[in-house]
Amino acid sequence: MALFDGTTAQGVLARSGGVGMLMLAMLAAVGVVTLPTVQAQAAEWWEQLPGFGGAQSTQPRRRSAQDREAAERQQFEDLRPNATPWLSEETISAIDGAIERYERIAQRGWPTVARGRTIRPGDDDERIAAVKQRLRATGELPRSDDYFETLTLDDRVEQAVRKFQRNNGLRVTGRVDRATIDAMNVPAADRVAQLKRNRERIIAMMQPRTEEKYVLVNVPAFELEAVERYEVRQRHRVIVGREGRETPDLKGTIRAVNFFPYWRVPTSVATLDLIPRLRKEPEYLNQEGIRVYDGSYDGPEIPATQIDWSAVDQNRIRFKQDPGDRNALGLVRLDMSNEHGVYMHDTPMKNLFDQRGRAFSAGCVRVQGVMDLVEWVAQGEAGWEQPGRVRDVLAAGQALDLQLSRPVPVIFAYFTAWAEPNGEVQFRPDLYGRDFPVKVAGQPGETDPDAPPPPPNGIAP
Repeated sequence: MALFDGTTAQGVLARSGGVGMLMLAMLAAVGVVTLPTVQAQAAEWWEQLPGFGGAQSTQPRRRSAQDREAAERQQFEDLRPNATPWLSEETISAIDGAIERYERIAQRGWPTVARGRTIRPGDDDERIAAVKQRLRATGELPRSDDYFETLTLDDRVEQAVRKFQRNNGLRVTGRVDRATIDAMNVPAADRVAQLKRNRERIIAMMQPRTEEKYVLVNVPAFELEAVERYEVRQRHRVIVGREGRETPDLKGTIRAVNFFPYWRVPTSVATLDLIPRLRKEPEYLNQEGIRVYDGSYDGPEIPATQIDWSAVDQNRIRFKQDPGDRNALGLVRLDMSNEHGVYMHDTPMKNLFDQRGRAFSAGCVRVQGVMDLVEWVAQGEAGWEQPGRVRDVLAAGQALDLQLSRPVPVIFAYFTAWAEPNGEVQFRPDLYGRDFPVKVAGQPGETDPDAPPPPPNGIAP
């Protein structure tokens, strides 16, 4: 049963909560929908919320060549493939090996690849000779015994380019675009300096000692790892602070988990983002379920229609967003004590996890698959030992604050270079320019013509 906009009736009714589920059961009784459908909707109603993969048309759509290309570009594996934590002696040992290797490479150097148009698979280009030499220098392209070298970006070179892009945190396209060329052209000596600098950062984060259970977010890698007994138990993609709203380095503690939270809009976000938007779109508050309060988040509510946004006292009013599917924190927040007032949370804008570069927030960290992380954080609490409790809480649809009797340490770190136990060396763009004077691809000011579109103009933590 589909509505005029292609949304299924089941999805709409499921989003209506218990009443919607009762209606679905009635529809099943008369044969409009099947009972298995009702059971599936009832089991995972929150997944039908916008941004949770549901509430979409069930009708197949013919995909254009552009659609297929876009889908291919979004398919990537950018999470580390092993259980070795960043904060470990194994990582330090691997970095030491990488430093020795790159110091030898730096003695020879590698060629510079000239900028120009993007070289696509199958293209002939005189720069391919330099591209091959550069890829062989760091091992992405095996050395060839062929007497005659073509100037074509053939399958063999394309696969090497893809490997280089994965090792440098770039979108894996197989094309030699501007971002790829810039990463290739970072001098070997600078890569040595970058490895040494990040070795120091990792050792500093390991002092005085590393906890047996903790969460670490590596901001430039857009990745979170949950570590227990010195092994990584989970890895998650994350969204971090954009330029000017940087996610800080910190050591904090997760002390509570808030289900169906209110979002108390920080004063900085209200001043820099929300109020300027309201001057153009005063209806935005009603659309997003955001209320206005006088003096404090618990003060008397002020009708938004009575406020002149061009002359409002920004230091007096406070904004608070109701829990629900539009809430910027999603359905859960990991509340952590720290001097910066940032935390980790869910998000309704899950499509942003499909981007390779994920610096979209105002400083907080949004976590893909956050419910799995919550299960892991809470598993030591009474009544939360067995998997499935998070699903039960979400199904109940009621606000719940879980205070942790065993708080979990959390670290926000900034590692732009490291090595894996198998010897692979990884570099990431210097997102906030903290590796200065090391020049790495992706610094502010560089624009990749093939980069994904900027994030939506939304207000989010």
